[in-house]
Amino acid sequence: MSTQFALDLRLARRKAGYTQKDIASLLCSHQSLVSDLEHGRERPTLEQIIELSLIYGRSFESFFAELMEDCQSRILKRLERLPAMRKRTAQTYNRSASLKRLKRRLTQTNAYGNT
Repeated sequence: MSTQFALDLRLARRKAGYTQKDIASLLCSHQSLVSDLEHGRERPTLEQIIELSLIYGRSFESFFAELMEDCQSRILKRLERLPAMRKRTAQTYNRSASLKRLKRRLTQTNAYGNT
């Protein structure tokens, strides 16, 4: 499962002249983690993304785009399985309209919120 983020990460490391072992040391991790990140087998934590951004002096928007698309897909599936309301109350008055807006946002936007 190779992702754009993994490809960007590998290219950034090679362009900078670092080895996977260098990056692992800077991340306080193992070389196998760097390999897994670069081959798309592992997703980085938010902290690792920040550290990698600092190490390479760049941002990795592609990771967030891919992650947003995955999250959008999962929420849409959960939305379809959401149970119906049995009893409306003052607290749930806007629920139906909010659910419709949520579905519209998730189906009409890409990862960056653009249509």
